[in-house]
Amino acid sequence: MRLVFMGTPDFAVPALVALQGAGHDIAAVYTQPPRPAGRGQQERPSPVHARAAALGLPVHHPATLRDAATQAAFAAHAADIAVVVAYGLILPQAVLDAPRLGCLNIHASLLPRWRGAAPIHRAVLAGDGETGVTIMRMAAGLDTGPMLLRHAVPIMPGATTGDLQDALAVLGARMIVDALARLPGLPPLPQPDGATYAAKIDKAEARVDWSRPAPDIARQINGLSPFPGAWCLAGAERVKLLRARPVAGTGAPGQVLGALTVACGQGAVAIAELQRQGRKPLPVAAALRGLPLPDRLG
Repeated sequence: MRLVFMGTPDFAVPALVALQGAGHDIAAVYTQPPRPAGRGQQERPSPVHARAAALGLPVHHPATLRDAATQAAFAAHAADIAVVVAYGLILPQAVLDAPRLGCLNIHASLLPRWRGAAPIHRAVLAGDGETGVTIMRMAAGLDTGPMLLRHAVPIMPGATTGDLQDALAVLGARMIVDALARLPGLPPLPQPDGATYAAKIDKAEARVDWSRPAPDIARQINGLSPFPGAWCLAGAERVKLLRARPVAGTGAPGQVLGALTVACGQGAVAIAELQRQGRKPLPVAAALRGLPLPDRLG
């Protein structure tokens, strides 16, 4: 098929690579504009932009899709279909209608569970037992379109959002190639009732409150890893906690019980990975070298 690909983060890259590898004619790649990043705040292209350029594909990064000129340029690609993966902009109806077979979305949840911006984060934070990928035909509402394919994946104990993102990105790439091979004969199914919404993660959610029960704190740490990263204070230093599991233990909330096991309002959590300011994420033993731990984390 002749297609337009629309995506921005690392999660979308495997689908782009898989679609080109399957022999599809990728007329254009749409992604978010370059953003300032790093210490020098130099403009950095998105992961999809960088990979598309390496593959020799034409890249477009309009700030909006709402103006008539941008919509006309999109329609001029004369695509059979558009594939959308975590693009980051709302698609107006004129864009949804432009490809001959419409727009398909790779969504990282089992719709209608976790429609919206942060489905993987919210699944881990909520303690869901499974997640997955849904290939859906896009409609004007937020992730409301009919489903073409749906595949479940268990959320194993201790899995982080980063772990699941990697696995679901590969799964989504396989599923979209399968979906395109089966079009137009793949029947769309309406989503059942019971939608939940995955609101964008707010950095205010990242501060650890040690008075909460250990299972809640472990889900917070794993669900916000690697970004934005749950955090606490170790003395005067702010540290990100990136992997944890609930364990037995008693003490005042925040009390360090040993080997970076920390007492919570109920039970305790064992921290397996953390990141100090200005440093790389490391297993806890390596990360704590040179950091004298206080008796209690804040």
